[in-house]
Amino acid sequence: MLLGSIQIIYAASTSLGQRNLKKRIAYSSVSHMGFIIIGIGSISDTGLNGAILQIISHGFIGAALFFLAGTGYDRLRLLYLDQMGGMAILMPKIFTVFSILSMASLALPGMSGFVAELMIFFGILTSQKYLLMTKILIIFLNTIGIILTPIYSLSMLRQMFYGYKLFNTPNSYFFYSGPRELFISISILIPVIGIGIYPDFIFSFSVDKVEAILSNFF
Repeated sequence: MLLGSIQIIYAASTSLGQRNLKKRIAYSSVSHMGFIIIGIGSISDTGLNGAILQIISHGFIGAALFFLAGTGYDRLRLLYLDQMGGMAILMPKIFTVFSILSMASLALPGMSGFVAELMIFFGILTSQKYLLMTKILIIFLNTIGIILTPIYSLSMLRQMFYGYKLFNTPNSYFFYSGPRELFISISILIPVIGIGIYPDFIFSFSVDKVEAILSNFF
């Protein structure tokens, strides 16, 4: 669990310093993988179920964010955040979907990431394998990572979508987000919201398997 906590803080801190959009998303994904390590390391049914949910959740969120970053590059031919600004006006639909996914990435209540991370926290608290001080240390380190997450996510949104830099870019009429991008984005977004509202659908498949693993190996 300590390794997972260090991974969360290190990757989140590194993500904040990335100017390249895809690198920032990549490091944010590495940070979220730390929660999976913690959930598995908690050796509790709640933590393991939370880790499984986090794998599924961030699979959707990460894929959608990379897809939208690729869509933006296809239109703008820009990858560096300090070169962007004003995409919210030029690509309002992409802005809306990207904003929702960013909120899901920072574990906004009602999204799949919130349920997964909450269960991992409960898994730490209910674990019988660790001392109380160890649990407090892990939760404290995770809290630092959770604080860093909205910092890099919201700064990424601000640099990409707000401002007026792109209004002076030639051929701005190519920035339209077509039905292909919207269909794929919404198709990925629906499970993120659906799992956040009704996570029991995932747990109906995982609970028995997790109990079998814990009973056989621990």
